[in-house]
Amino acid sequence: MTDRTTAPQFVDDSAAAPPIYKAPPRSAATPPITRPHERGRTLLSTIDLPMLVVVLLLVAIGSLMIYSTTFDWSYQEFGSDTAIFMVHVRNLLIGVGLLTTLIVIPYRFWKRISVVLLLATIAGLIAVLIFSDATFGARRAFLQGSYQPGELAELVIVVYLAAWLGSKQTKVSSIAFGLIPFTILVGGAGVLVLLQPDLSTAVTILIVATLMYFLSGANIMHLVSVGGFLGVAGYILSQNFSYAQGRVSSYIAGLTDLTQTNYHAQQAIIAFLNGGMTGRGLGQGLQKFGNLPTAHTDSIFAVIGEELGLVGAVFVIFLYVLLAMRGFHIARRARDPFGALLAVGVTLLIVTKAMLNIAVMLNLLPSTGVALPFISYGGSSLVTMLAGVGLLLSVARTTAVETSPERGGSRANLDRGWRNRWTRLSGDSHSRSARRS
Repeated sequence: MTDRTTAPQFVDDSAAAPPIYKAPPRSAATPPITRPHERGRTLLSTIDLPMLVVVLLLVAIGSLMIYSTTFDWSYQEFGSDTAIFMVHVRNLLIGVGLLTTLIVIPYRFWKRISVVLLLATIAGLIAVLIFSDATFGARRAFLQGSYQPGELAELVIVVYLAAWLGSKQTKVSSIAFGLIPFTILVGGAGVLVLLQPDLSTAVTILIVATLMYFLSGANIMHLVSVGGFLGVAGYILSQNFSYAQGRVSSYIAGLTDLTQTNYHAQQAIIAFLNGGMTGRGLGQGLQKFGNLPTAHTDSIFAVIGEELGLVGAVFVIFLYVLLAMRGFHIARRARDPFGALLAVGVTLLIVTKAMLNIAVMLNLLPSTGVALPFISYGGSSLVTMLAGVGLLLSVARTTAVETSPERGGSRANLDRGWRNRWTRLSGDSHSRSARRS
């Protein structure tokens, strides 16, 4: 028999309306009801795990290779084989902390302060030319090489271009409101970096910015003119910077005879030949002991080829391919043009730097000095790249939250009505009508 004092009550009025469930009153201590689809919406459940796993693998490989390339040098210089490695661990902890913070902060916040970020970055690029100490004829860093404004400039320019090119008011295909402002912005930042001089960072900025400009819907003829200008400027710079001229001439000579290429490229090729298919073994490489220049930074991919062989080198390249695929997937699912351009820009930045580094080690390009993202030693590069991943994961997390069932169910309607041909997001009519009802 049912206890009428505790069981739910039903009102039987079939002529007026169907039965209505009347729940018993809840006391003030009764916890609120949690819907099943709202459970488990934790930070971890909204993170793009494939992207995070790929980055963690790259960081892990980088940590192993940094110890392998620095233990002997560290012992001779500081009396401990882990002294330099522990500096890398410190930088890694800073980068992971920044990555976690940027995941939590909604990425649209950076759009609102993108101008401030750009001005602060330009100020840093000017300050390093005035106040930093010259090292090997260059002024690139503060705090004894711990902070390089050029590395941060790469990421900040991506953020600003995403905000500017994704704006509804931006007429990307216009000369006056698109091409000229873009040229002034990117050209100005590039010149400040070149004055350090840091040709590799300037090239990275120009490549990534031009690709973002193209993807935002720029006029193809404008892109051709930009490409021609960059080609002429690159040739002029290669003839005026003695170190760049030497790298280009030795590279051209090495295309037909590897013995005529520069010393750095020759030692990298020897490392790959020593490694063979499966490598000499982790920590067993020989080229890092004085033969291969900057084995822990620019040349670390050659050390991977020697110690882990062709299999290890291909695996690292495969991880960067996966990162690119996942980054573009995040961009495709982004809810607004700023998020899409931000995800594309960060992905292009990481992949461009990786391609330049690997191509130089394989003697496919002249020496540039670009660090291998997440793997090369260097605090500024590692922290900046992890910050970029934090922005990527923030875009993915926001997309996951805004497309979840409790936020309206379906994705927003797509409308490609903007003149710059980027996808415009209109509100979800289904969810609005549901809220009104």
